[in-house]
Amino acid sequence: MDYSSTPGSTSLHVPDAVATAAANTLWLAEKTRDLLQRAPGSAVVVRYVRSSYQNDPVRSVVELLLFLLAVRYVLAPQYSPRKKGNHVELSEKEIDELVDEWIPEPLTEEQPELVQLGENLPVLHRDAPSGPKTKLRDGRTVTNLANYNHYNFSNDQQLVEYAVSTIKTYGVGPCSAPGFIGTFDVHLKLEKDIAAHFGTEDAIIYSQSFSTISSVISAFCKRGDIIVADRAVNFPIRKGIQASRSIVRWFEHNDMDDLERVLAKLVSEKRPLTRRFIITEALSENVGDMVNLPRLLELKHKYKFRIVLDETWSYGILGQTGRGVTELQNVDAANIDIIVGSLAGGIASGGGFSTGYQIMVEHQRLNSPAVTFSASLPTFLTTTASAVIDRLQSSDGARDLKTLRERIDSLRVQLDRSDWVTCTSAPENPVLHLTLKDQPIRNRRLTRSEQEFLLQECVDECLNNHSILITRLKNMPLMEGLHPRDVEKEFQP
Repeated sequence: MDYSSTPGSTSLHVPDAVATAAANTLWLAEKTRDLLQRAPGSAVVVRYVRSSYQNDPVRSVVELLLFLLAVRYVLAPQYSPRKKGNHVELSEKEIDELVDEWIPEPLTEEQPELVQLGENLPVLHRDAPSGPKTKLRDGRTVTNLANYNHYNFSNDQQLVEYAVSTIKTYGVGPCSAPGFIGTFDVHLKLEKDIAAHFGTEDAIIYSQSFSTISSVISAFCKRGDIIVADRAVNFPIRKGIQASRSIVRWFEHNDMDDLERVLAKLVSEKRPLTRRFIITEALSENVGDMVNLPRLLELKHKYKFRIVLDETWSYGILGQTGRGVTELQNVDAANIDIIVGSLAGGIASGGGFSTGYQIMVEHQRLNSPAVTFSASLPTFLTTTASAVIDRLQSSDGARDLKTLRERIDSLRVQLDRSDWVTCTSAPENPVLHLTLKDQPIRNRRLTRSEQEFLLQECVDECLNNHSILITRLKNMPLMEGLHPRDVEKEFQP
């Protein structure tokens, strides 16, 4: 075809121009091939390129880029600190001045004033048992109400002999992660005992109680996932939430109406489909009260969320056999997606566990940081934990649980008569959280610092004049109504 312009303009023949460009490209390709064939070893390079191409040009491009990067790295000039421009010469005087000015960073952070309060922490005697009566290093014998050895299992002679026998058979510790050579038959038995106690498919044990819940959260929750958590959750849960890097929403402590408000708002936002979890505690470590589990399950099914329930302080305490809040509130444990608990509290052993569906447990064996990067639980702690779980389900365990609840009721009756303090713990909780009542705070216009000092004086008074060892809670999140309030602004005119 011949496309000509109007008279007086230049004629353009498109087919001739295309043919000329194609001829020039072909000539350039032949010249390039001739030059490559003259280079030594060119045949090997051409053959390698042809064989590696195989309808995958991306691979050849990546290999070429890697080759160029390697050449660039080899030919790059080496860095020398002595080279001019890279090194600054200092005089002896300047060096001495820098040394005098340098202040090393502290190994630990300085505790705030409200935590220290000038207290002298009591130190237990190294040979004293951690039981109802214990001996301090200064020689005094005190009633110890500041530990979680509720049944005094740690001093049970039969359990002690059982632990000694286990050490003679297996040694002190496996010294290896569970996935390598750290799993013994006693570990598998404890996992079966826990799963059978809860009535779940499977269970997995951890070597440290603190890292259990934080590792479980980071194993299932990733960036972009949604976590709805109780505002008063304990410190390990908060560290797990922080490590997950998920989207976090908080609801008021044990307020199921506020939880529903948060869940409804999240659902209405129509976010992309992702994993969504509700994280809370059965017995609150910081407040002491109990979760409303049936109501929580209603919200779980209504808004399609998964539940992570921390039974750290309720396992071995609540229910007819110490199974926890699921047994006390008559809830099937199979309805809870992930149950996490501790073996270092009422069980008087060590480590922690997670139980639920088998697929959930198998995921943790390969993806939970505290499982893959930590040594297994020592065998003597494993066997004693199994023995305690068996005991809780026997007549002896029923008697232990009954005695504990009678003592809780007796102590609460005495505390209810106080005009200054009130107990925020659930009636079944052996850990009694005492806070100042609202009326004394307002009558005396106590600031937050004064309230903290007053609580510390109570601790010192019990130890020095009554030989009773109690402690003051220091790591509780700041929440209205659950911590000493700063009332200075309330009384400003």
